[in-house]
Amino acid sequence: MLAEEKDTLNQELNEQTNEPEGTENEAPIEEVFAEAEAGTDEGSTDAELTAAKAKIAELEGKLEEEENRIYRLQADFENSRRRARLDLEASEKYRAQSLISDLLPAIDNFERALQMEAENEQAKSILQGMEMVYRSLLEAIKKEGAEQIEAVGKEFDPHLHQAVMQVEDGNFDSNIVVEEFQKGYKLKDRVIRPSMVKVNQ
Repeated sequence: MLAEEKDTLNQELNEQTNEPEGTENEAPIEEVFAEAEAGTDEGSTDAELTAAKAKIAELEGKLEEEENRIYRLQADFENSRRRARLDLEASEKYRAQSLISDLLPAIDNFERALQMEAENEQAKSILQGMEMVYRSLLEAIKKEGAEQIEAVGKEFDPHLHQAVMQVEDGNFDSNIVVEEFQKGYKLKDRVIRPSMVKVNQ
């Protein structure tokens, strides 16, 4: 009985230690499949990495484009604000220009009338009244920043004077205003009307 159990154990031990046919190829086949799977994973990872880099480059390009657009919009906005501020300042600074321009013909008429000679006391009184009105007008426009442009005896300035005649006068230097035909006016630093003058050559 003991001999039979001993044989049975030996047989089972032999079966466990002896590998069946074809098992020698199983390990290499599994390794081949594992390598193939690893190669597939590596290839797909490279493709995904390339696609991700391309997507990142595309998004960075779009971001840069949007940033540039925002910078341009900010610059346009700042320019618009600056122009609006300058327009408002100019509007406030030169608000009386239209009124003064409308008053200049009346002031010119007063000047021409005041050059008349008074023949009697009544005419003198009228001229005195006209001169008072004339001076009041000049004071009113002066309060708004308007003033007459000096011309006679000054060097000709094309920004301030409009030459309508030229003469040769030895009493004046070259390019000096000899006579003024119509007074010019400027409002602060803006010329409303240049002086019409005669200039020495």
